[in-house]
Formats: sequence, structure tokens, C-alpha cells
Amino acid sequence: MVRIKRGNVAVKRRKKILNFASGFKGAHSRLFTTANAQVMNALVYSYVGRKKRKGDLKRLWICRVNAASRDQGMTYSKLRNLMKRSSLKINLKMLSQLVLFDRPSFLKIVETIKS
Repeated sequence: MVRIKRGNVAVKRRKKILNFASGFKGAHSRLFTTANAQVMNALVYSYVGRKKRKGDLKRLWICRVNAASRDQGMTYSKLRNLMKRSSLKINLKMLSQLVLFDRPSFLKIVETIKS
């Protein structure tokens, strides 16, 4: 059998990994073996982080709406319960945006669900 030399393929593969690791510190960006391990970890973290970001944003939105609703004398959970009872369907992100950028509209919503 003939020997297969995979020089350019291997070099391209290593170069690709080292380009991924270009921002890492020390040997993690220079040596292929350590860079490869770090890149694999980084890819796992980025995958997990994309899932985690959704929960982080939901937590932030709840904090914003809770703070604004406490100014009106009720908690977030009471606000959501009253909204559900009055069949007012505004999702959490939109409610948070109203609190942030259009406070009068949010106050109007609170007034309508209180009565």
C-alpha cells in the first residue's frame, strides 16, 4: 500500500483550531494540543451560554416589572394574576419594554387591571 501524506489537510485543521484560540492567553493560543482542549471547552460553554441567556433575560425582565409594579403598590405576581384575570395578554418582554421606555402606558395598564 502507498503511504498517504496528509500534510496540507492536517495543517489546515490545526490552523483552524489555532485561529479559534487566537484570543486565549499563553500556551492556550499557541500550542495545538492545549489550544484544541480550550477550544472544545469554549464551544461547550458557548452552547450552554446560549441556553442560559434566555433565563437571564427572563430574570431581568421580571426584576424590572416587579420594581415598577411595587411603585404602584403591588408585587409582580399580583400584577400578573390581575392581568390574567382581566384577560390582558401582554408577554413579559413587552411589559418590561413598556416599563423601560413607555412608563405612562404601563401605568395605564396597571390602572385598567386594578379597576
